[in-house]
Amino acid sequence: MDAVTQGSCLCGAVTYEVRAALKAVTHCHCRKCQKAHGAAFATYASAPRSALAITAEASLLKAYESSPGVTRQFCGHCGSSLFWSNARGAFPDWISIAVATLDTPF
Repeated sequence: MDAVTQGSCLCGAVTYEVRAALKAVTHCHCRKCQKAHGAAFATYASAPRSALAITAEASLLKAYESSPGVTRQFCGHCGSSLFWSNARGAFPDWISIAVATLDTPF
């Protein structure tokens, strides 16, 4: 059975679960991640998009195309950065999850 990891935004309104092992943990230092997170870098782990389920308040999940094909998703209430994906990249069926939003051990 795959691992189940749960997470949420700062205000707790948007919750999600990932039913697959998280992989490819990275610290991104690009300027767009710095701006999106207000920090020197952002830490992400990735999973197949099909393994991600928004379990509460999906209507609050907002999206912003920060570069051609790159979509960043965040809570429309508290602003927490949650996910990003690259439809034009090498892994268009995968999504990257902000590790700091995880609620269960990883």
